[in-house]
Order: sequence, then C-alpha cells, then structure tokens
Amino acid sequence: MNVLEEIKKSTKPYIIIFFGINGVGKTTTIAKFAYILKKNGLSCIISASDTFRAAAQEQLEIHARNLEIPLIKGKYGGDPASVAYDTIRAAKSRGIDVVLIDTAGRMHTDTDLVNELKRVVNITRPNLKILVLDSLGGNDALEQAKYFENNVGFDLVILTKVDADVKGGVILSLAYELNKPVGYLGVGQTYDDLIPFNAEWFIQRLFS
Repeated sequence: MNVLEEIKKSTKPYIIIFFGINGVGKTTTIAKFAYILKKNGLSCIISASDTFRAAAQEQLEIHARNLEIPLIKGKYGGDPASVAYDTIRAAKSRGIDVVLIDTAGRMHTDTDLVNELKRVVNITRPNLKILVLDSLGGNDALEQAKYFENNVGFDLVILTKVDADVKGGVILSLAYELNKPVGYLGVGQTYDDLIPFNAEWFIQRLFS
C-alpha cells in the first residue's frame, strides 16, 4: 500500500490514527511520519490525543516545533476524542492535507483504554488506522496485533526498532497470520529513520 499516493488522491483532510501499547515508540514514529509528509509537499497537523501520559504532549510539542508543524492539544485527563475532533476542524478550516492523531499507549489488556480508542475511531472515522509495534516484541507483538485487529481493526503496521532486530521475523507472522502489510520500518533515532518497507531488502536480511 502506497500511503502517500492514497493521501494525494483522497479528499482532504486525510485522517490517520496511530495506536499501540506503551513503549513502542509511537510518538517518535508520528514525528517521523510528519517529516515524510512534509518532504513530499503535504501539509499536516498533529492531534495530541494522548491525554493520559504527562510526557506525551511535551514530546509532541518539541517535535512539532522542530518540524514547524501545527499541534492541537487538550488538558491532561481530558477527552481525547474532543482533541482529535478539534484537530480535524482546524485542518478543514486551514486547508491542511493530513491529520495525524496520537493516542494513549495502552496495554492491549486495558479494556477501558481500548474502549476509549474505539470511541476516538468512531468519532474521527479515520482513512487509515496504523498499529505501531516494537520489532523486538516477538510473539508478544503478534498477540498485540491480534487483539487490536479483533477489537479496533487496523490497516497497516509500522515496525519500530528494526535497527536492533536482526531478522524481523514478526513481519512474516503478521503477513501469514493476519494478512496485514507492514508499511514502514523505524531504523534509527533521526527524523529520516522511517523507511518504506521493502520486501527484497527484508528477504535479504532474513537469509543473511
């Protein structure tokens, strides 16, 4: 799936929601994705809809400032769906191409947070739902993917920390068990370090 092509031919704003458990590198991934959009001439705005984690909004604010991208945030403990809705309204009024929605990192066993994620999805009706997974998670990552697929559904995976994972076997499991594509790989710490998934590169790496 070529996300950039999809965005370019779709009605604006194109809405993307990112979710995943704590610690997978979701916030950094959103910043890297925003950088890709900017490099490709697409404007974007970020919704800081993680109203639970104290550091999440500050982290996004730093990235948004570095990248010169607008950010909409709410109060801590506030309603994440309202923040996302306000961001979509802002995108429409400013003629912005893409809305990137951050959500609270949740353990896939946390029913309240998963229900809240469903509510955000229902209200924002995103064009694309991206699950962010840690490539070092192994079987755990696959279990998380199954849970999110059964409870919220997702379209695409971004795998982080691939620079540390020599084989990336979770990619095969996702394709085989869930028939879900991996769209991008996080391969380092800088904004440039989110690369489109390349099957040939992956096969080479798998058998090296």
